[in-house]
Amino acid sequence: MNNIYTIETKTLPLIPLRGISIFPYMVIHFDVGREKSIEALEQSMLDDSLILLCTQINPKVDEPTIEDFYHVGTVAKVKQMLKLPGGSIRVLVEGISRGRVLQVTQDDPYFEAEIEDLTYDPETIETNQDIEAAMRLVVEDLEEYISLNTKVSSEVLVSISDIDDPGRLADVISSYIFLKQEDDQKILETFDFYERLEVLHGILQKEIELLKIEDKINQRVKKQINKVQKEYYLKEQLKAIQKELGEDDDISNDIEEYTDKINKLKLSKEVKEKALKEVDRLTKMSPHSAELGVIRTYLDWIVELPWNKESKEKIDIKKARAILDDDHYGLDDVKERILEFIAIRKLTNSMKGPILCLVGPPGVGKTSIARSIAKSLNREFVRMSLGGVRDEAEIRGHRRTYVGSMPGRIISSIKKAGTKNPLFLFDEIDKLASDFRGDPASALLEVLDPEQNSTFTDHFMDVPFDLSKVFFITTANTTSSIPAPLLDRMEIIRISGYTDEEKLQISLKYLLPKQMKEHGLNPEQLQVSESALKGVINYYTREAGVRNLERNIASICRKAAKKIVENDLKQVRVNAGNLENYLGSKIFRFDFVEEKNQIGVANGLAWTAVGGETLSIEVTTMKGTGKVQLTGQLGEVMKESAMTGISYIRANSDKLHIEPDFHKDMDIHIHVPEGAIPKDGPSAGITIATAVASALSNTPINRELAMTGEVTLRGRVLPIGGVKEKVLAAHRMGIKKVLLPYENSKDLDDIPDKIKKKMDFVMVKNMDEVLEHALVAKDENNEDN
Repeated sequence: MNNIYTIETKTLPLIPLRGISIFPYMVIHFDVGREKSIEALEQSMLDDSLILLCTQINPKVDEPTIEDFYHVGTVAKVKQMLKLPGGSIRVLVEGISRGRVLQVTQDDPYFEAEIEDLTYDPETIETNQDIEAAMRLVVEDLEEYISLNTKVSSEVLVSISDIDDPGRLADVISSYIFLKQEDDQKILETFDFYERLEVLHGILQKEIELLKIEDKINQRVKKQINKVQKEYYLKEQLKAIQKELGEDDDISNDIEEYTDKINKLKLSKEVKEKALKEVDRLTKMSPHSAELGVIRTYLDWIVELPWNKESKEKIDIKKARAILDDDHYGLDDVKERILEFIAIRKLTNSMKGPILCLVGPPGVGKTSIARSIAKSLNREFVRMSLGGVRDEAEIRGHRRTYVGSMPGRIISSIKKAGTKNPLFLFDEIDKLASDFRGDPASALLEVLDPEQNSTFTDHFMDVPFDLSKVFFITTANTTSSIPAPLLDRMEIIRISGYTDEEKLQISLKYLLPKQMKEHGLNPEQLQVSESALKGVINYYTREAGVRNLERNIASICRKAAKKIVENDLKQVRVNAGNLENYLGSKIFRFDFVEEKNQIGVANGLAWTAVGGETLSIEVTTMKGTGKVQLTGQLGEVMKESAMTGISYIRANSDKLHIEPDFHKDMDIHIHVPEGAIPKDGPSAGITIATAVASALSNTPINRELAMTGEVTLRGRVLPIGGVKEKVLAAHRMGIKKVLLPYENSKDLDDIPDKIKKKMDFVMVKNMDEVLEHALVAKDENNEDN
């Protein structure tokens, strides 16, 4: 019957299809993503919307060649195109006729082929008894196929009932049923109508037999189980299919193992019920279900958490004192507070207590103190850095509805510790941030509240875990950025900076031996004198802690090691005389005090998160119209302090022997050096006022004196914070006398006795007293010259 075809030679764009076959009279949409296919599609739309669709032999080939696709396909008309995100295109096509490739005329930038387009006029087809019989057979086959396969709708029979064309009948039926790629292609390549119906009949008979076998398996499963057990049905059906396929299922073994472990754990009723419920869900889950892995992960966390495992706490206060003294030099107040805490724990035998927060500048040993406490209590040590944490899920975990969800870092750390009573350190709690992902500081409120943390609930675990026996310690550089509700739950222990003498002892006892060991040096090979270490402290570091000091000692060890190896030396000595050979030129001046008393230059004291600092405030006056200029990146509070000081001076100009009309004909310029560094706060009030008074009265200021305090319009001196840090900074710079607000007298108790003996502290109540001590007579100034 091949003579009924009208054969027309055409040149059309060609698209190889992966895993899909298209027949004439078939309307279907599919996605096109490969560049060649997109190019072919666009070329088709430019011409007459006709394109040849051929099935790829191996669908896994990404870049097919001429040999990788069948050469008989379907000529189709592109009905619609829709561009999808990602660059792919969804296209709707209608199959028109068969097309046979004569030759591929090009394969770049897209496939183009010269083809034979085989069309025919259905009106000219003459059927005989053989064809009619074959048509009836395939229709009967389709009816039986639909009765066995519920995936195909019975409405298909209605759509084919009025088809008289044998070729079209075979094509339409082939497009509705699920066949192998080879069977689809076989039907497509059979041009004779009778032969096509015969091939389709054979394929349908084979499919019907397979469906009957599937139904037989299904019926056998139904007989094996009780009709009432509806939930059990799917599982047994799956087992029967796996048995036919020869596959073994190990889920039942896992279920038994989980059940045994959960029963052995001494869990609360709520947790145990939740865990066993998840095990029960596991029994009803298909082995190929995506949720199976989520449930397994959850149950693994349940059985691995230390619900009842505790490390035996040994509270020996003498041993604790010895450990703290061995690990840290100085910090007597901090050690005493920690020992008090440990002693109370022993007397009360209670795990509940305040949350300690160690506050101090970087490098003073906050984290290492926490390690020493864990060691002295015989507890596991867990550290979690909160610097930059801005996602609440870091604390509480992700809910299991999210892909890749997992518990928060608190539960993860408890699991890692292996006990429910470790010492848990929250490092850098003042560096917490918050954004659209939540506020981690708020999530910590429950964790750090002894009244609430016995029922801490992680989002992933969704059951309460007792954190009441965990010893929580936090560290921070400053309390100003810690939210008030969080700060309220903690007891603050302040760790101030070290004195020079303390730094020297820390260097000798801890830092130098540690760095020598790390660099493979012994005391016979490297000897560093005390004078060299004092030089490092005075001229190469200016910090509250000892971190930079340790780096410089490490630098000395590196250069010494190089000398020993390079020059084959037995010993290297480092002293004050040759220190610059190891560390270069001096970075800081230890004694920055001016050589003579100056007019309008006052030494102020400031507090920063990294310790105390000194700042020199300069004031100059010039003829003008009464303008006041402030420079040096000053904050609003500091500017207001300056204006307050100037107002005080104007109000008391007679007493201070200052021209009363200076605000009309004099310009005042106040400058705080190191202009690149922002400065703010009220504690420079008396310093600025003193410098202005000195400049206006042309009276020098004592160069060996520094001051700090807030000033009011009435000249009262108000208390400030950070006294110890400021005094240590003044001591480092060689200041002999410090003026402090009278109400800060209590803070002198925190200052080491060695510094108190070297410095003179004057407690002032008002500006009159400040100026009395700060301003000196001109003849005194000349004597200093």
